[in-house]
Amino acid sequence: MGIQARIEGLVRDFRGGEPLVPMFVLHAEESAGDERANRILDDVLAVQVDHGARCAVLDPRAPGPEQPIGPGGDRARAALLLQGIDTPRAWGDSEWPRMPGVPYRRYRFPRLRLVHAIADAVREVDQQGEARVDPAAERRALVEQLARQRWRPRAAHRRNSLGERLSEAGTAGLLAAVLAVLTALLPLFEAPIAFSVACGFLMLLAVLYFVPVGRAPLLLWMRRESRWFLTTTFLLPVQGRQSYEAGLLHPFRSWRSVTERAADVAGSLRDGGNAQLQLHVLALLEDLRDAHRRWSWDLRGFKRLRPPVLFLRRADASDGGIALLQAISDVRTVRSELDPLLVVASVDAADVEGLDERRVPDPVERPAPYDFADRLARLHEDWEGALRARQSPSSSGTVPWALRIAVPAAELEPPVQQVRWCERAAARPRAARVLWSAWAGIVVLGVAAGLLISYQADLADTYCRTGLFSADRDTELVGSGATRECIGLSTGAVRFGAGLPPAKKGDTPPWRLEDVEKRIADANAKAGAHAFTVVYAGPLSTADGDNSSPVKGAEELAGVALAQHRFNADEGKTKMRVLVANGGVDMGHQTEMARRIVAYARRDPSVVGVVGLGRNTTDTGKAVGILRDAQLPVVSGTNSSEALPGAYRNWYSLAANDDWQARKLAVIARQLAGREDRAGRDTRTTVLLTRSGPGTKDQYTKDQADAFRKHLTGGDTGLDKPSRELTYQVSGGKPAASVVDTACKVGDERDPLVVLVAGRAEDLPPLTRRFGTVCAGRDISVITGDDVSKAHFPQESLPANVTIYHSTLVDPWAWYDAAFYEEAQSFLPGIPEGIGPGDDALASGQTALAHDATWALAEAADKAEGRGPAETWFWLAKGEDTITKATGDIGFAHYPQAEGHGAQSMAMWRVSRSPEDGKLESVLLCGIKAGHEDWMPDAGDCPIDKTAEEAEKERGGR
Repeated sequence: MGIQARIEGLVRDFRGGEPLVPMFVLHAEESAGDERANRILDDVLAVQVDHGARCAVLDPRAPGPEQPIGPGGDRARAALLLQGIDTPRAWGDSEWPRMPGVPYRRYRFPRLRLVHAIADAVREVDQQGEARVDPAAERRALVEQLARQRWRPRAAHRRNSLGERLSEAGTAGLLAAVLAVLTALLPLFEAPIAFSVACGFLMLLAVLYFVPVGRAPLLLWMRRESRWFLTTTFLLPVQGRQSYEAGLLHPFRSWRSVTERAADVAGSLRDGGNAQLQLHVLALLEDLRDAHRRWSWDLRGFKRLRPPVLFLRRADASDGGIALLQAISDVRTVRSELDPLLVVASVDAADVEGLDERRVPDPVERPAPYDFADRLARLHEDWEGALRARQSPSSSGTVPWALRIAVPAAELEPPVQQVRWCERAAARPRAARVLWSAWAGIVVLGVAAGLLISYQADLADTYCRTGLFSADRDTELVGSGATRECIGLSTGAVRFGAGLPPAKKGDTPPWRLEDVEKRIADANAKAGAHAFTVVYAGPLSTADGDNSSPVKGAEELAGVALAQHRFNADEGKTKMRVLVANGGVDMGHQTEMARRIVAYARRDPSVVGVVGLGRNTTDTGKAVGILRDAQLPVVSGTNSSEALPGAYRNWYSLAANDDWQARKLAVIARQLAGREDRAGRDTRTTVLLTRSGPGTKDQYTKDQADAFRKHLTGGDTGLDKPSRELTYQVSGGKPAASVVDTACKVGDERDPLVVLVAGRAEDLPPLTRRFGTVCAGRDISVITGDDVSKAHFPQESLPANVTIYHSTLVDPWAWYDAAFYEEAQSFLPGIPEGIGPGDDALASGQTALAHDATWALAEAADKAEGRGPAETWFWLAKGEDTITKATGDIGFAHYPQAEGHGAQSMAMWRVSRSPEDGKLESVLLCGIKAGHEDWMPDAGDCPIDKTAEEAEKERGGR
């Protein structure tokens, strides 16, 4: 009872710190009580096991397999005793599952097992008869034997559990895992690829670690036992004159240090004596100290609430038990470090005096010195070798760490079962046990995994392209459901045209957006590090349910790509790189796009300006202002806004503005006013249709309606003011049919009707089809603006009683740039051979205008030597040189002009059915190239009755 209570008192102290833990040596006062003293030890053992302590039992007199003892006698036997307690099973733990009641992981003994491995290798080499005459050969044989054992004890090498191997592979596994994660994350792989790379690294590690035999484990010198083996000062007297060091960056030097230290220690083990026994004891105590270290990564010292208990039955001088007790006491005294091991030993009364026996170092036979210097060197070596022995108290016959308990005869009586019970020390788990435990770790990992999965899902829901916990943040998904769009600047692998089906024969344009993006990416890769960067900003999204490429964006981007291809082919110019930005369907998200362009331009000083913004909306001015604040000039090829040039100094456009175009279209209005219809009626009714609706952002149609009111009705045009102004909304991609029904009821139902349409290209085919049905008895003349150049009229969409007059921003025959068409045929996909100005692929002029706008900005950047947007802006504004390209002469020397853009190109067309065969025909009425003097055509220059043959004849003369 007293012994049990004392042990439980130590356990209580153990919870609060590191108490002095003695060796309880139990013995009877007389030899007759020896057996009962041993039974007391068994009682203590049973109670400690019930209380959840980890207990190991050494019985020197128990039968076991015969093993060679070697030199050292009882001390060698004591060293052999310790070889039986270097596994979790020896301490009461099964391999799996964990022993019930034990609060934390099983013990591991890497240091003790390393010493045992060297001892086993020494015995194996000696049994094989290796000659001890050549130190180099002996060392080589030792290292080879250790490699065959994989630096583990022989028994463990034969039956090593998977758990032990995984535990020993911790350092290498952690390193491989870190390398795998870094390799997966740095290139911003997609998540599945990153996971595959990590699994591949771990599988490679497993193959290298488990499959090969006959070699040392991976990163042997980085394992904790090897680091202790190389750095402990306890082995200084046996290290000879070697210098040991190890490090991750010096693998060969580290490996040599480990093998040399092993060879030196092997020599000490061969000699036997106190050195080999104390080395085994030191390794055991260091492993236990490490197992109970409080401030470790897993706080295991706070979780293991009871000290380990080593029970030694009937220790005496002949079986090594006394030597083991003395060695534990000596190591504790020499090291002056506390360890958690509690020893309970029973000794026969006759053998107690053996604890006080003096331990004299074994003499070493050596040849006599041949001179004084040799004798002095040997004296120093003998002093160094005997230093540890002389520090050991047992050499003087004392064992200070032994608490000898002579049990009186009265206490040797067998107790009743109830008396055997002893109060257990409090075992309430510490906060560290609860908060820093495997279960807590599982919860934390589960929560972290959930958060990471949620974060990854949020990234995938927010950005267009994501990797493993990373994303391309220059683009973002906006909208909801099927209407989601990828908005922003593509600086990586984002392709706005990805997922669209390939172009089919007859499509306009005949190329796909993704094909052009790939060509730009290839050109960027060849541009080099000193190239300047131009950003194209346009509408690159398609409407909900539309699987075709966005016509305007695809045509403009093709012009940008063609300009890059031609510009970079000139060896005398600075190379151009192009980045693509998407403002969404109808440029509905262009302000967000502009912010992302500016954010990227702050990171990349090579950005010199922006090309595009060709669709004029109520947000265009705000987007241009954002770019202006970042000193980024904008050159647009197709935006016909009249307000932007005066409001924003960074705005340049090649497009004739809406007001200027309307003044030129007045020549058509004047001719219509004095013209009779097929029935001889010349009284014409005028109707203005304007695209509108709640929430619309289309500024182009509003500006166009104002210009039509101002210049196409009243005054000298001959057309009356609109009898009715109607607005229509677009739903499902089509304008409301009711607006046509209402327009057809305006005026006399037999009078010719002039319809001014301030709308978009996609509105016109359904409108004209409806006019042919509802107004079948009237001649319908439709006048509209340049946006119709993008329209594609099916044969059946234009009734015979409807004629369309519209403007375009380019007259393809006014200036024929042969190189432009030749390069377009060879560079752009789907272009037919022998393409010319009249072919559908380039007829709208969007590609040519984007090409010339890009070239103008690139020329300015080249003159600025790619130094930045401010310098490029300066050369744009200076406009000293005129550039002659696909649309004519380009220059901004006097831009903007007060009375309109007199230097821009323009053409006027008639679309109708041929009177001969009824087929749809498009006739160029008149036009002018860019760079002309201000142009005001009359009826002679632009007759509305011009035939297709006359137009063809005029083209041939140009």
